[in-house]
Amino acid sequence: MSKPFLLYTFPTPNGVKVSAFLEELKTVYPSIQYDVESINFSKHTQKEPWFIKLNPNGRIPVLVDRSRNNFTVFETGAILLYLQQHYDKENNFGWDPKENPDEYSQSLQWMFFANAGVGPMQGQLNHFNKAAPTDIPYAKKRYLDETKRLYGVLEIRLGQDRDWLVGPGRGVYSIADINVLAWVRVHAFGGIESLDEWPNVKKWVEAAHARPGFSAGLDVGRS
Repeated sequence: MSKPFLLYTFPTPNGVKVSAFLEELKTVYPSIQYDVESINFSKHTQKEPWFIKLNPNGRIPVLVDRSRNNFTVFETGAILLYLQQHYDKENNFGWDPKENPDEYSQSLQWMFFANAGVGPMQGQLNHFNKAAPTDIPYAKKRYLDETKRLYGVLEIRLGQDRDWLVGPGRGVYSIADINVLAWVRVHAFGGIESLDEWPNVKKWVEAAHARPGFSAGLDVGRS
């Protein structure tokens, strides 16, 4: 029997964002179940015509919601917001824009910060350190410095007596955290060996890893 969702993914940082959130949702709402189809990058599966019909951008992850007439969602931030809006009925991982407009806005701000900043910059850092055909010291330094700067922004926020990015008091674990944690947790891949320079960020990553839901989503889609 098919489960409510079908997730096309692989455990890259972007893939982990969605699988980690689905696993977190499962801890609260047992009816949240999903099938997984691993996408083979080495075979360029994400560029095949059938996949391009799901996501014209040819990127993972893609979520198909079978319970809503196979509604398809691509782009990680959009998928997280979609799942929180439709399936986090108690708002355990986000905020209602009408009931809590300030927290909802702050959540969007940190999600956009991640998707426009941390993801692209750290992605380029990874590329020039691991995949570029020629060594380009300028590019490696540029993206290393910018990724570190963005970690510093997170350090400022979390250093304000906060455990999580958004929410009253010390904050509430939410999709705003998941959306950027998926990148920061793999800092070593791009050459940032330690988070010791950002102690609050380090503690934040460790706290996320201690969550059973988040940890369960870290390797989903690996064939």
